[in-house]
Amino acid sequence: MKILVCISHVPDTTSKINFTENDTKFDTNGVQFVINPNDEFGLTRAMWFKEKQNANVTVVNVGGPETEPTLRKALAIGADAAIRVNTEAKDGFQVAKELANVVNDGGYDLVIAGRESIDYNGGMVPGMLAALINANFVTNCINLEVDGTNATAIREIDGGKETVSTSLPLVIGGQKGLVEESDLRIPNMRGIMMARKKPLTVLESTNTIIETTSVKFEKPAPKGAVTLVDADNIDQLISLLHNEAKVI
Repeated sequence: MKILVCISHVPDTTSKINFTENDTKFDTNGVQFVINPNDEFGLTRAMWFKEKQNANVTVVNVGGPETEPTLRKALAIGADAAIRVNTEAKDGFQVAKELANVVNDGGYDLVIAGRESIDYNGGMVPGMLAALINANFVTNCINLEVDGTNATAIREIDGGKETVSTSLPLVIGGQKGLVEESDLRIPNMRGIMMARKKPLTVLESTNTIIETTSVKFEKPAPKGAVTLVDADNIDQLISLLHNEAKVI
């Protein structure tokens, strides 16, 4: 089984976010980048298939040279090879088209992507990719088993879980539950050394048309001051809710 794991290069959640050029561009200065958490769950599950079913695992990213350390980390975790599509990721459809070309050229049976990236939270790429390559698709996936060309997936739905039987080729949008946080792997020295010898192929963009562009970014407004009201002072509470908060 050939598995392709889509890797997004995203800011660490502890990084301080700022924008430049009149809030039109993300300021990367001083920002630590990591593997998108939802993708890391998927990569760890792919490692399970590699160990249990002798699957071959390739990781892929759409981005510039600055994303290669993130791909190298995925190789150190255990992926067999990496691909970087040499273009800036500006639009979900653009990324899906670039990934579709990689899938079609590589003949992958299973594509594991995160349900969304934690930077833009678009949640569009896995579904569009599945449509472009004419593959089955399961999102919000929290468990996946593959037996030959048949697959069983469990996904979260409103108020519960749904078990789905499907077949390869398959694209999933994974999340926490596909593996648990305690199952995530930290590259060891042997893995880091081996990653240096594994292939990282750079493919040029197909010049996909970009359908959407970001006009402006805006950070959430800072939280306002908190007014504490004594539990016995109901009249003051009602007055504040009516005159200041204006919710009653």
